[in-house]
Amino acid sequence: MNLQVVVNFKLIDESGDWIVVNKPAPLIVHPANNKPEPTLLGGLEKLLAFEIANGANLGIVTRLDRDTSGIVLVAKNTAAARELGGIFERREAKKEYLAIVIGWPELDTWECDESIARAGEIGVSDIWVRQVVSPLGKQCLTRFQVERRFEREEGKFTLIRCFPETGRMHQIRVHLASTGHPIVGDKIYSGTGSEYLEWMETGWTSELRERLILSRHALHAAVLEIQWKGRAIRWEADLGRDMGEFLEGKAISTIPEIVIWNRHD
Repeated sequence: MNLQVVVNFKLIDESGDWIVVNKPAPLIVHPANNKPEPTLLGGLEKLLAFEIANGANLGIVTRLDRDTSGIVLVAKNTAAARELGGIFERREAKKEYLAIVIGWPELDTWECDESIARAGEIGVSDIWVRQVVSPLGKQCLTRFQVERRFEREEGKFTLIRCFPETGRMHQIRVHLASTGHPIVGDKIYSGTGSEYLEWMETGWTSELRERLILSRHALHAAVLEIQWKGRAIRWEADLGRDMGEFLEGKAISTIPEIVIWNRHD
C-alpha cells in the first residue's frame, strides 16, 4: 500500500511580472503524456486564479525535471516571458545546483566541456530522453566545486555545487556521470539506464533501493540570479527534506512519496 503525503511547493518571491517557487520532487512542472496527476503549473493556476482572470498568462521560464527539486521561475505575462526568455538565451542568468554524487572526485574544482547528444540520434536507445557524451552533440560547459565529502553506511559520497554555463537537457547529470561520479538515485545515468526501465515497469522496489539508494536523483536548483529592470536579483531555495536527511546520515524511507500539490506560505 502506498503512503500518501502532502508535498508543498514554496513561494520564494513574487512581483507583477513573475513568481518564483521552490519545487519539490517528484512534482512535475506541467502536464505530460495526458497523465492525470498534480502539476506545479496547475497549482500556480489555482494560486493565481484572480490574476489570471484579470489577464495574467503564466509561462514557465526555467523548467526542471520531475525528480529535480528547487527554483522554478514563472512569468506572469507575455512581455515578461519574452524578456526573461531573452536573458536565458543570452546566458546572462547565473545558476547554481547542488548534487550529491557517488564517490569522492579526485579534484575539488574542475570543469567539463563534453558535448552532449540524444542517445537515440546517434545509436539505439530504449530511453527517449537519455543523453550521452558525443562529439556529434551540442557544446556544453559545466563547472564543479566540491562542497563536502562524507560517508554513510552505503559508501562514500560528495556534495557538489554545479555551475552550468549552458542549458542542455540533463547536462549536469550527464557530465557528472561521465566523470565516474553519477548523482545518487539517478535512474537513467547511474548505469546503462536499466534501472529507469525497471522503475517504469515495476515502480519503486527494494531491489531498486539497494542499487540507487534514493527514489529520485539528488539534484537541486539552489540559486538563480538575474538582472531585472536595472537591479540584480538573487533567489535561493532550501534543500528538499530527502537530500537534507541524506546529508545528515539519517535512514532512508523505502516508500516513495506521492505528490499532492498544496500551497505553503
